[in-house]
Amino acid sequence: MRGTISSSGFASGDRFVVGHWLRSPIGATVDVMWARPDGRRVLLAPDRTTVEFVTAVYDFDETRVVPVSIDASARHLHLHAGPVELRLHAGRRVLLLPPRPRWFTRAIEGPIARPLLGVHTWGTSPTGVQEWYQARSCRFLVAATGRIDGVELGPMSSLRPACGFGFSESPARPSMVAVRPSLLVPSPDQERIATRVAE
Repeated sequence: MRGTISSSGFASGDRFVVGHWLRSPIGATVDVMWARPDGRRVLLAPDRTTVEFVTAVYDFDETRVVPVSIDASARHLHLHAGPVELRLHAGRRVLLLPPRPRWFTRAIEGPIARPLLGVHTWGTSPTGVQEWYQARSCRFLVAATGRIDGVELGPMSSLRPACGFGFSESPARPSMVAVRPSLLVPSPDQERIATRVAE
């Protein structure tokens, strides 16, 4: 997979992780993982194929197929997904990494990323899929605004407490990360979805 993961919390207690995928087993897509203040985990996606693919890896309490529009660049993301509107603005790049083998991501990057950013670069999802998160670049957000049904969510804040979507969490500090995840030994559901799309 290839794309960006942009994440931010807000004073309301709502936390969002937006996957903007230029390449994936199901093609280009967007997924919005929403951790509500009451702890409920919601997935917003543009179609049922994206819902099926994402839920084959991650856990949610609720999934919704909603209209999704996104305007994104290296330092900017403007998203509408059903009731949610996000505007995220990132600063200068603070990390730039070259391509590297997966063993390096697991053995070398992992022990560094956990204490530094609070993230896991390798692990097994709740559905048994092994994942490698290979960040290529990272920018921290300098501004973020959010609305739900037109209601402002307040100032940008951290992504803690943990969202609880999978084995790893986004950095606590709101960020925009260019990333190339790898999924190993897809679940039967993922294999079925990817094969159907390829056909």
